[in-house]
Amino acid sequence: MVKNIGISGSLFTQFLAEIRDQNIQLDSMRFRKNMERTGEIFAYEVSKKLEYVTEKIQTPLGIAEVPILKRQPVIASILRAGLPMHQGFLNFFDKAENSFITSYRKYDKDGSFDIKFEHISGPSIEGKDLILCDPMLATGASMLLAYKALINKGIPRHTHIVSLIASKEGIDFLQKNLVNKNITFWTGAIDDELTVKSYIVPGLGDAGDLAFGIKE
Repeated sequence: MVKNIGISGSLFTQFLAEIRDQNIQLDSMRFRKNMERTGEIFAYEVSKKLEYVTEKIQTPLGIAEVPILKRQPVIASILRAGLPMHQGFLNFFDKAENSFITSYRKYDKDGSFDIKFEHISGPSIEGKDLILCDPMLATGASMLLAYKALINKGIPRHTHIVSLIASKEGIDFLQKNLVNKNITFWTGAIDDELTVKSYIVPGLGDAGDLAFGIKE
């Protein structure tokens, strides 16, 4: 299941427009803040799909019956580009557990690359709701590698894979290669083109560099 929350105009699409704008991107603090804001909006949308139980809450004037989360999710992000969106999720799911995955593209001289996994730090996800976020879903290889690393720590009840911008090719790749059907894909835009170096077009550029500076 793919949920594109950017198909109609909203504050979300306003933030996404600024994130894509090469002139506004020059302000890295604004870029990070907008990424964080989109994480918050995604968190709200994902929250509608989680499990709730009704509790009786004592107010100053009586008892209110209110649905509250049955369990807290685990928020997982791929470093370093995923950090601003991760903070947005954490602003809303402020009691959630957290997991972090490090991976990178290792380029060969001909320009081809492999996705390399380095490290994962996080709790067990057995029977929990997993939110796995990375702002850009290009080929889907990094996301697949991250998911496989995470399920070594247990099988989640449901997985929500969140990318601000996704390529159609990346979504198709994950749908073919993720055998677990308890997965929902969330995105704010689906772009049709990938360059020969697997960058999304029109995309937004390198989210990690724009947020934190150019890496060597």
